[in-house]
Amino acid sequence: MRKKIRLFIPVVLTLLVLLSGCSTKVPKYQAKKALGPQINYTITGIDAGAGIMASTQKALSAYGLAKDNWQLQTSSTAAMTSTLDKAIRHKQPIVITGWQPHWMFTKYPIKFLKDPKHVYGKSESIHTIVRKGLKQDQPTAYEMLDRFYWTPAEMSQVMIQVNNGKDPQKAAQQWLKANPKKVQQWTKGLKKVSGKPTLKLTYVAWDSEIASTNVVAEVLRGLGYKVTIQAMEMQPMWASIATNVADAQVAAWLPTTSAKFYSDYKGQFVDLGANLKGARVGLAVPKYMTNINSIEDLLKNK
Repeated sequence: MRKKIRLFIPVVLTLLVLLSGCSTKVPKYQAKKALGPQINYTITGIDAGAGIMASTQKALSAYGLAKDNWQLQTSSTAAMTSTLDKAIRHKQPIVITGWQPHWMFTKYPIKFLKDPKHVYGKSESIHTIVRKGLKQDQPTAYEMLDRFYWTPAEMSQVMIQVNNGKDPQKAAQQWLKANPKKVQQWTKGLKKVSGKPTLKLTYVAWDSEIASTNVVAEVLRGLGYKVTIQAMEMQPMWASIATNVADAQVAAWLPTTSAKFYSDYKGQFVDLGANLKGARVGLAVPKYMTNINSIEDLLKNK
């Protein structure tokens, strides 16, 4: 009898899960109905400390969405992209905080919403930020970091490999092996250092920054450095450079996303300029939501 009960319980639990999933299934997107009620007036966001989250809170006010009970849901990049994946597979409505370069714009049919009030700014660049004194202490590393520059398309090649399950370090190594001319641009004339001096890079664990930080780390290792990388939230990442706890980060989205931290720590770091141009942040939706093309459209037929 006990054996039968043990066999019966998993079957019951499985049926309950399936029934629960059926009862909470979100209907497909209905263009003729107001969007807000379809998604419970919720924008799916990422980590609370991310710059795009602060910009989205401003957008809620600027476009009158807050008055209409729209809210921003905090989660994580992984949770957001997982929710996006599910919504697209079932053609359900969804509004997310999006940024490019990112593999989701390659993998999924999504589009940015127009931002006529320019709350999110226009095009952004990603800058390389290093600690004060790095040029004097490690001139070879400083020079390589100063030269580091690549395109959104090149970054996406690494990101998509990581998203497909490849270890980030191996994805970086593979990309560098396939792009020797790029490595030469960053290292030409630089002699390999001796004694394995240590360097610490910090980054925000976004897919774009995972890609760029691992690529830079591998190039520096090739120059003879012992490099460690550490993921942090946005504010601690900037603080680590300002206090000389870390040596560099290649994850400063400017002039909008990282504006607060750039201002808070101004004078306590060295800005080496853009390592990538043409980045963008904002709200995004699946392309099958054909009548939603602007942030203002979120208020249609409310």
